[in-house]
Amino acid sequence: MKNTTLILGCGDIGTTLGRELMTAGHRVVGVRRQAEKLTDSGIEGCAADLADAAALAELPNADLLVYVVSADHFDEDAYRTAYPDGLKAVLAEYAGRHQAPKHVFFVSSTSVYAQQDGEVVDETSPAESAGFSGQLMREAEQALIEHPLPGTVVRFSGIYGPGRDRLIRQVGEGRIAAATPAMYSNRIHRDDCAGVLAHLIGRVLAGESLHELYLASDCEPTPLHEVMTWLAGQLKVEATETIQSPLRRRASKRCDNTRLLESGYRFRYPTFREGYAQVLREGGFLPSGSALS
Repeated sequence: MKNTTLILGCGDIGTTLGRELMTAGHRVVGVRRQAEKLTDSGIEGCAADLADAAALAELPNADLLVYVVSADHFDEDAYRTAYPDGLKAVLAEYAGRHQAPKHVFFVSSTSVYAQQDGEVVDETSPAESAGFSGQLMREAEQALIEHPLPGTVVRFSGIYGPGRDRLIRQVGEGRIAAATPAMYSNRIHRDDCAGVLAHLIGRVLAGESLHELYLASDCEPTPLHEVMTWLAGQLKVEATETIQSPLRRRASKRCDNTRLLESGYRFRYPTFREGYAQVLREGGFLPSGSALS
């Protein structure tokens, strides 16, 4: 009998994960407001507003829940609705069912950290963000960690990949971050986001135990200037403007993924070089006739 995985907030990462799980033999149901957007993916679409208790009650039972919802806007109300309130409502609904899920995964963010001076952070580091986004993410994390249903939080760093090419476009315009002070950045390719979740789901189904929290970021935290300089070399552009920070919320830390690696996960794109090379090739960003160096 197939395992059923319910992906709540089945957007780009959820769809990528769903396809991977279907290849592994899962039945996958993707929940989003506009389920018709899943038609071409092969994933069973289910239209629902997670803020609607009646809609939650109509969702199917599932062996595994993956909560990978995105907030509608970058404001406090939208974040509260999407993260702590939404996740708590889903947990309450499924905890009350006769057939409870085996495991719940909540996709969180490294925005929960307040560190900004190049410190190394891991799952044991204080997560005391001063911003509403990190605070509300942390509230949602704690809701799952403290809930009776078995659950795991996965904190992703900056997600990039197909369609997530803002940094490439900035470099293409000749804009590069300052070399000093060094501002460390952390990232994970979209395909590794799906890969990490599929890996952890596989461990659950194999009867292996998981930690309550994993930090999912690639293997090389790197100053943003270095990343953008490398991209400029691939794009064959000269830097004409130095920008202090192209990131919306300035931070500088170094994410340590040791726990994830020790779980057996191997990154498809272990550093920004492999990952951005894929985006450059498939996104048509390279100058005509040029090759990656």
